[in-house]
Amino acid sequence: MESELNWILLGLPIAFGLGWLASRLDLRQWRMENRQNPRAYFRGLNFLLNEQQDQAIDAFIEAVQNDPDTSELHFALGNLFRRRGEYERAVRVHEHLLARGDISLADRQRAQHALALDYLKAGLIDRAEDALLKLEGTPFEQEARLARLANYERSRDWSQAAQIARQLDQAGQGSFATRLAHYLCEQASAQPEQALALLEQARETAPHAARPRLELARLQLQAGQALSACAILEDALEAAPSALPLLAAPLAEAAMAADRVPVVLPRLQALYRQSPGIDLLQAIVTLHQASAPGAASARDWYIQHLEQEPSLVAASRWIAGERLEHEQFHPLVQRALDHAVGPLLRYRCAACGFEAKQHFWQCPGCQTWDSYPARRVEEL
Repeated sequence: MESELNWILLGLPIAFGLGWLASRLDLRQWRMENRQNPRAYFRGLNFLLNEQQDQAIDAFIEAVQNDPDTSELHFALGNLFRRRGEYERAVRVHEHLLARGDISLADRQRAQHALALDYLKAGLIDRAEDALLKLEGTPFEQEARLARLANYERSRDWSQAAQIARQLDQAGQGSFATRLAHYLCEQASAQPEQALALLEQARETAPHAARPRLELARLQLQAGQALSACAILEDALEAAPSALPLLAAPLAEAAMAADRVPVVLPRLQALYRQSPGIDLLQAIVTLHQASAPGAASARDWYIQHLEQEPSLVAASRWIAGERLEHEQFHPLVQRALDHAVGPLLRYRCAACGFEAKQHFWQCPGCQTWDSYPARRVEEL
């Protein structure tokens, strides 16, 4: 009995010592891991700042392995994968976050938004649409709607785009009236039987937009309603004065068809004196020639323009109607001038610089609306 008691008394200090030693080892391991985790994280951050993405990814993967419960590391890693174009890996990271049951609601919404961005960047439009719809009612709602709007525009789903634009307008994200008018005009071009009603609706939606009035006037002109077309375009001169270069040629055509040249010509001349321009100049010359065929005064407008602006376009058009001393060389000279003038008659996107022979309401290069000025390259 006494021996058993001695063993117990002897074992108690040993057990206490072993327990203390084990606790110290656990504490030391815990401290070591805590030192390692931030070190890996900050190493990855340093690589990222130095634009060494491969090394940054390796460091973040190490940090995630050491501490798999840290959501911030997952977000950093997923964003890196997306920036590098490794969309499948980015999707896996964000899907893993969404599958976890221990993350907060804010992190879950953030992961859903990140997943939608992964799908968008990967070009998986259907999956992106589903992911973006799940962001309704979250802090990412407006961003998701803007992304959906861009998707509908790319797929030319103008009715859905109009619905989203109205929601954004009502939410105070800016005025989408002009954008809605563009959508209605696009629908009108795709649905000729409803074109008139759609263009009237577009004009009411954006009273100061030039496109609905221009397309409505062209529709009326095609239907033989020249007087109505002329009235629409004359009204557009007041409603959208910045679009005067685009309005001038169709207005001249409508005025000649409606026998309103004596009324329209003085008005265009007055506007030209306020703001000279190539397209307006050509419309004036066209109306002069229509009212008095063969009149030399029509072409004198080119000279008046050259007195104000050193325009190669105006010079080329004036020479085209002149008889030169060596007339046999005139076609060669004119061809050279036309070749030189071609780039000057283009329109240039103010957002991305994309140039085109015709005016676009939406840039084919960057998809920006109303980024093409009404004036040609020579006049910019």
